[in-house]
Amino acid sequence: MAVRVFRSRHRPAPAAIWLPGLLVVAATFIPAWYLARRSSERGWEPWQRALENSAVPLMSRSISLALTVAVASVLIAVPAAWLTTRAALPGRRLWAILMAAPLAIPSYIVAMTVVDFLGPRGTLQGWLEPLGVERLPEIYGFWGAAFTLTAASFPYVYLVLRAAFATADVSEEEASRSLGVGPLRTFFKVVLPGLIPAIAAGVLLVVLYALSDFGAVSLLNYDTFTRSIFIEYQTSFDRTGAAVLGSMLAMVAAVILAAELGIRSRMGRRASRRQSLMRPIPLGRWTWPAIAFLGAIALFSLGIPVGVLLYWLARGIQAEAAFPDVSLAARHSLSLGLGGAVISVLLALPVAILAARYVSPLGSLAEQAAYLTHALPGVVVALALVFFGIGYARPLYQTTAMLLLAYVILFLPNALSALRASLLRQPRRLEDAGASLGRSPLGVIFSVTIPLARPGMISAGLLVFLTVMKELPATLLLSPPGYETLPGLVWSRSTDALYAGAALPALMLVGLAAIPVAVLTWRGELGSLES
Repeated sequence: MAVRVFRSRHRPAPAAIWLPGLLVVAATFIPAWYLARRSSERGWEPWQRALENSAVPLMSRSISLALTVAVASVLIAVPAAWLTTRAALPGRRLWAILMAAPLAIPSYIVAMTVVDFLGPRGTLQGWLEPLGVERLPEIYGFWGAAFTLTAASFPYVYLVLRAAFATADVSEEEASRSLGVGPLRTFFKVVLPGLIPAIAAGVLLVVLYALSDFGAVSLLNYDTFTRSIFIEYQTSFDRTGAAVLGSMLAMVAAVILAAELGIRSRMGRRASRRQSLMRPIPLGRWTWPAIAFLGAIALFSLGIPVGVLLYWLARGIQAEAAFPDVSLAARHSLSLGLGGAVISVLLALPVAILAARYVSPLGSLAEQAAYLTHALPGVVVALALVFFGIGYARPLYQTTAMLLLAYVILFLPNALSALRASLLRQPRRLEDAGASLGRSPLGVIFSVTIPLARPGMISAGLLVFLTVMKELPATLLLSPPGYETLPGLVWSRSTDALYAGAALPALMLVGLAAIPVAVLTWRGELGSLES
């Protein structure tokens, strides 16, 4: 009797997999369809007006900010990743967690604490007044935004580099050191060239993050594309101008995303097949400077935001301030986070199976198209769904269903990346064995492939939950009337300078977001998911 062999990478995918996969990808193109339609409905005139008045300055300001943040993030992340993976550093595991922990703090929370602590007439200036310091340098504008976004985004580069260090073949490094070459020269001559693909991938992630940020640049009064789009949407009856600016930003981000995907594919091909353990390198007299360096990073990215929030909370309690009722907002945010995570993972699963288990133009097209949404900022997706809801899906407009759709469009690539990475790590011989026992391709998928994907499904769910909890512009624009969330409470209180009222929901939001960060960091998966 002939034995059936299930060679999934050389067989067509079942319709039950590629059909829902294509439908999911098609739904993510709603923002692109909106931008193309709305920005072109009045011809070239809105484009010409934008190019003459605001597009070039906004482009220059947005890109210069993103590049500055990316360079600063690399300068922080490279030594931090090396110290927490290769050096004989006291408390190395704790430092590794502290370097990843800022991912739990949204950029808008970092921004409002930076303004209070480092701004003119802020807390730090009050502490320095007895020393004769009457005013600190201005924190608003470019450098304040760059500092804030660096504190919020350097973990993306750090985690990618930690994953690169963890999977690198260290034989060349050991050979260099065995020949008497010092650690510093070995690092620059041997280690650093091998990290360039990972550094480039991390830089592109940070650039996309900085381009799409809304909360930090708004609180620090720095005009970028996202802030101008939001203001145009709120102040203008004609939304064409906002759509034109959104289209320009989407085109810039799409070019960056294409570069990221290219680097990601090269990293996959260059991944080392041989990994070896290396004895931690003694730091000697550099131990305390290394600890001071990591301590300063943790202080500015974690200590100041959390410390300022606790200070606001304590002052509010002493003054018997009126705190908002956060219980309902917390339940709403939790339900949105869990709902967005579950729906995104389930919808990403068929696309991930197509990408990881089948070699076909259809699977590649579905995967690449799904990643395109990663280039769209939340404010652009929100504008698209407002237009779509009013014009074509009126029953969904201003409902939680529309908000969940926005989260799926924004964060499907996060789930897809985690699921695909998990499936690629699993052996295909188990699926071959299932097929040899007479199961159909669809039966093998449900009985073997999906169970193999469960670890990735958990990681993907945690990653999407984290990003949903922190999302601000889509939540502000699409939440139903009176539907309070933790980001909404933080934003409304901070923009009204009611910092004591913002402290409690902000601390609760950070605490909830810290759960998936802690779990993923403890499992050692955040770096591989980001890369």
